[in-house]
Amino acid sequence: MNGVHEYAVRVEWTGNRGTGTSHYKAYGRDHLISPAGRASADKATILGSSDPTFHGDNDRWNPEELLLAALGQCHLLSYLHVAARNGVIVTAYTDAPVGTMKQVAGGGHFTSVTLRPRVSITDPEQVEFAQSLHAEAARECFIAASVNFPVEHEPVTTA
Repeated sequence: MNGVHEYAVRVEWTGNRGTGTSHYKAYGRDHLISPAGRASADKATILGSSDPTFHGDNDRWNPEELLLAALGQCHLLSYLHVAARNGVIVTAYTDAPVGTMKQVAGGGHFTSVTLRPRVSITDPEQVEFAQSLHAEAARECFIAASVNFPVEHEPVTTA
């Protein structure tokens, strides 16, 4: 499993309202995110836009939300792997990640993200151990290892 892995998507801007980017408020931020490369053509297209603060469509996913989703998904998948490897049977897992972004002149950056996994397991005697596995899962998450801001965890585990 060691080695280099490449991923590809297609992002297509669909927000030209007839005058292109003639003015900051003249164009839509709508875009499509779809499969590319070796990805299955059957994958659903994601409707994207910018955050409404930046003249986007609130009914579409924005990049900031997708980053939170990627961090949440990565931790979920890493945690399930770590749990299985350590004999912990997970029966349910939900998360509600939140992030803080600081806007500065001409751009901005995330300052932190907090994942809030809620995990159910089968064995009440393993709750504390299962809770501790989040640290290992955090170290194994490729996405969290790729960002330059802290990704905190506030897990709750029940049996």
